[in-house]
Amino acid sequence: MSVALMVVDSRFDVLKPVRSQMGLVLMESYWVTDLPQRLWQGVAGQFGSRTELIAENEKLKTEALLLQGRLQKLAALTEQNVRLRELLNSSALVNEKVEVAELIGVDPNPFTHRILINKGERDGVFLGQPVLDARGLMGQVVELMPYTSRVLLLTDTTHSIPVQVNRNGLRAIASGTGNPERLELRHVADTADIKEGDLLVSSGMGQRFPAGYPVATVNEVIHDSGQPFAIVRAIPTAALNRSRYMLLVFSDRRTPEQRATDAAIAQEEADRQDGASAKPTAAPAPATAPASGAPAHAPAPAAPAATAPAHGTSTSHPPAAPASPAQPRRE
Repeated sequence: MSVALMVVDSRFDVLKPVRSQMGLVLMESYWVTDLPQRLWQGVAGQFGSRTELIAENEKLKTEALLLQGRLQKLAALTEQNVRLRELLNSSALVNEKVEVAELIGVDPNPFTHRILINKGERDGVFLGQPVLDARGLMGQVVELMPYTSRVLLLTDTTHSIPVQVNRNGLRAIASGTGNPERLELRHVADTADIKEGDLLVSSGMGQRFPAGYPVATVNEVIHDSGQPFAIVRAIPTAALNRSRYMLLVFSDRRTPEQRATDAAIAQEEADRQDGASAKPTAAPAPATAPASGAPAHAPAPAAPAATAPAHGTSTSHPPAAPASPAQPRRE
């Protein structure tokens, strides 16, 4: 019977409906037969071993830590990008030539405010060169090495800088206090016009720092009737203990006498050039007179007529002569 069914099924389509109906019946039996295996897999998945769960948990913690580390690095790069953009914007406002330097070290002495930067004598750095960040002056170069330099900050106790109040031009001396967040103004009269919030800028009087750079903002003014000088404290505008990138300012290092001499020479050359350019422009003036027409010789009689009154001669007839040629010249 089996052989007969196989032959009929292979050669004819009579048994296809029967096979289809039998498949529907056998599907239920397949599901029932596979049920124990599926139940076992479900139970094994629900009750996994404690070791596997701990290992998976540790792996997830490690991955989370790595991702957090990358996120922190991304945040640091973002902040660095912001600082560099601030430096670029500030350097656009500086008239002098500037160069970006990076902080590579800090003096460990707590009583000295000095930092080490990655630019030195080979990069053109010179002693006394002003250093500033995106917000204001930081200090000046006090020690040179071939590839590095030491910068003395404004807040060092041995540093002073001449400043002036931006609001009214009042001059003073700002000295370091050893506190990175404070400067003091020395010998300010008790009656001086200075108040909280005033911006202090470099005055350029010391011939070391260029004039006009922000130095500090006044945050406290104490008046004592028994003292001749007021106590004035200010906060530096530069982030002295936070800035990593700074600008080296290559300002004009000439003395005032040299600048005055160079200015005088430049003015003489400008006057000489103006005089040379004025001669060609005066020559075309006579060429326009003949263009008016026939009376090209009319100006010749005008000269004696102008000098005639100087000799006391009559002026009734001579002025009439230049009047007639003057008419065509105005036309």
